[in-house]
Amino acid sequence: MKDLKFVQRGSLWVGEFRAMASPCEVHIELRSQRRARQLLLMARKEALRIERVFSRYRDDNIIHRINSSKGRTVTVDEETARLLDFADHCFRLSDGLFDITSGILREVWQFDGSDRIPSRADVDDRLHLVGWQRVRWERPHVTLPAGMQIDLGGIGKEYAVDRTVTLLAEQCSAPFLVNFGGDLHASKAPQSIGSWTVGIEASREKDKAIRHIQLKRGALTTSGDAQRFLLKDGVRYGHVLDPRTGWPASGAPASVTVAGNTCTEAGILSTLALLHGESAEAFLDEQAVTYWIQR
Repeated sequence: MKDLKFVQRGSLWVGEFRAMASPCEVHIELRSQRRARQLLLMARKEALRIERVFSRYRDDNIIHRINSSKGRTVTVDEETARLLDFADHCFRLSDGLFDITSGILREVWQFDGSDRIPSRADVDDRLHLVGWQRVRWERPHVTLPAGMQIDLGGIGKEYAVDRTVTLLAEQCSAPFLVNFGGDLHASKAPQSIGSWTVGIEASREKDKAIRHIQLKRGALTTSGDAQRFLLKDGVRYGHVLDPRTGWPASGAPASVTVAGNTCTEAGILSTLALLHGESAEAFLDEQAVTYWIQR
């Protein structure tokens, strides 16, 4: 397949491809090139499947059916139901800070590195369409008020990592690491080098790591404004929006990296830390997790 790069690096086989608008890679420690390639193709297939099923940019999946339902009840499959359960759980635990209906704000926020900040009136005009509490979720039935949308982009990539890890672990006992756009999960340490070396990218300097972590197993996720932002009058606006105000949190860190048992768990915490703004460190200390913050 032309879009899959497959190479050997020391004792590791590495597959590289694109999915979910991100560079993706899987590292696996195996002697058999044939078996490694099979597993890497399996990982790629799963990433592309999740993108196809849950992307809000398609018109042939369950997300489109929900978003175009115009107030009618939609019955969802088991996988979608699990994700909606998780989104509901996060909304309640975060007091509304995590809200999968806030994607409609992207109509006025275009984080392309320019200085085009939307007017407060344009933002406020869409806030009435944000609010998971207005959605009726009675598993497996979801009823979305007309005009509202859901967007699973805030958990989709992390979920794809965790699903891929589960899939590969069912197929082999070899050490591997799955990295989708900087969100990664290691099954266990590679025997040949003892640990996976993971760099935390400098938030303001491309292709430069400010710290290297020796990871044996578990997940790491990073949220920040390095790639998607607006800049006006010396103020940098990150792409993570507070669904209650429609604006980026004031005093948010440049980036937050969180370690966790799963990417989904770590990703929620890194996102919520950004939304806590100046109190990001205090929030993460309360969660008793390992983290690294750049300000």
